[in-house]
Amino acid sequence: MGCKIRKGGMMIADTLTSPVILFFVLGFIAATLKSDLTIPEAFAKAMSIYLMAAIGLKGGVEVSKSGITPEVIVAALAGLALSFLLPLLAFALLRGVGKLSKVDAGAVAAHYGSVSVVTFVTAIELLTGEGLSPAGYMVAVLALMETPAIITGLMLARRGDATTGETNATPWHEVLTNASVMLLVGSFIIGAIAGADGFAAVKPLFDTGFRGVLCLFLLDMGLIAARRLMQSRKMTLRLVLLAILLPMMNGSIGTVVGTVIGLDVASAAALGILAASASYIAVPAAMRLALPQADPGIYLSMSLGVTFPFNIIFGISIFAALAQALG
Repeated sequence: MGCKIRKGGMMIADTLTSPVILFFVLGFIAATLKSDLTIPEAFAKAMSIYLMAAIGLKGGVEVSKSGITPEVIVAALAGLALSFLLPLLAFALLRGVGKLSKVDAGAVAAHYGSVSVVTFVTAIELLTGEGLSPAGYMVAVLALMETPAIITGLMLARRGDATTGETNATPWHEVLTNASVMLLVGSFIIGAIAGADGFAAVKPLFDTGFRGVLCLFLLDMGLIAARRLMQSRKMTLRLVLLAILLPMMNGSIGTVVGTVIGLDVASAAALGILAASASYIAVPAAMRLALPQADPGIYLSMSLGVTFPFNIIFGISIFAALAQALG
């Protein structure tokens, strides 16, 4: 056990000195100091597309090697169950401790059952650097976990309402065809069809430059996270603490579940990180359409301003250490 604790501590130290994390810290500090440093929106969007396509392709290639095994099916079912159920715990805490209205609590809860693609991509890079490579099929689990939490969050927010106006109808088309889901699933399928031989032709683009693009993307995310947090006027100390407590609880549950169902240490850690991450792209877009009365100043500040930095800097290493201890 002592050896595992030391390994966990070493990973936290390695994470804090990784260029990937330091670029995020640079962006956060620059925004806090009110620097005029910015990343052009078009370039940031292009980097996002590149990262999702790359992680999807590489995941599909890995699955093409192993095939659809019982382990893949069990991991997928576990991810779906976590995404459906974790918002229930979040909703109870947001109502009781956070003192949020039913609508705001439901909207925030949806974020804490869905996933952050950038957190996952960063985690894969850091875990692989430590010799812990999650199974490629975890990309499919990531894609499956984006949507169920939206359904649960909307059900919680609307529970007890006698009528629902047309403007509040669930935007199923937008939810199921949002850009991140389409790109992740599509590139995953392409990678699975192409296999290692087909991927070799495009590997220089999607593999060699991956870490450098991720550094620049996290620089932009650091800028956005800090500015979102500074602009929010609705964040109370209770909500800040919940934005740290929720990923800690969700991530611990996910890591334990991954270990219990028999995933390897790296994949169990990845499932924990997925459970801990909070969506700040797909879910906010769905909430704006389906739950416009919810306050984006609350759910974006919690998920992007607090939980995202916490997970990037500390959470990934914490759940990796927990998976090692359990495994």
